[in-house]
Amino acid sequence: MTKTIHKAVSKRRGRFALCLLVVGGAAVTLAGCYKTDVAQIEYPNDFHQRHPIVIREGVQSVEVMIGRNRGGLTPSQRADVVSFAQAWRHEASSGIIIDAPRGGPTAHAAADSIREIRSIFAAVGVPPNAIYVRNYRPSRSSLASIKLDYSKMVAEAGPCGQWPVDLGPVLDSGYIENRPYWNLGCASQRNLASMVDNPADLVQPRGETPPYAPRRSVALEHYRKGESPSATYFGYDAKISDVGK
Repeated sequence: MTKTIHKAVSKRRGRFALCLLVVGGAAVTLAGCYKTDVAQIEYPNDFHQRHPIVIREGVQSVEVMIGRNRGGLTPSQRADVVSFAQAWRHEASSGIIIDAPRGGPTAHAAADSIREIRSIFAAVGVPPNAIYVRNYRPSRSSLASIKLDYSKMVAEAGPCGQWPVDLGPVLDSGYIENRPYWNLGCASQRNLASMVDNPADLVQPRGETPPYAPRRSVALEHYRKGESPSATYFGYDAKISDVGK
């Protein structure tokens, strides 16, 4: 009887040891996989793929401050509204939304300013059905303003300043491969996206426009006569400036 009990206890201990061995082996295997995944972070070498320029819809806004005892716009505000309307004609993808203050001590001045803004829009060529006015209640603690905005296409890249991989000596095998770091080229892409005039130019080329026919006729006539087709400028002195001599 005693020998049977000892045999049963020995079998249980052997099974328990075998289970511990299996669990330990699985843990070591998983840990090794985890270290491999962390050590080998793959990302594109081309900065165009790491920091692509994305075309999205943005908002162009202008804010016109309204005084309590002043109606209409100041000369600088008129210039801002004219520039805003001219830009709308070339780049807008929606109508113009005017957020006007309603009520309060600036209500009369805001109404006069909106009438002047509408007249400027009409003079520039903005159709009346492209303008939508909505009212809001201004706070007593801040100066009231008229907000003008429309939607347009914008290009952007980034955000920059991200460092998912260390630059210093680390255990990562990718450190000794002389690969570009993640943030390289992000600032160039972001600057290019902000400087481009038409974001659609980053996607496809513009269509060709007809050439200037009068100038082409003059150049061809000079070429037919055997003369130089280059233009001649009168009253133009091309000498180097002597400023500072």
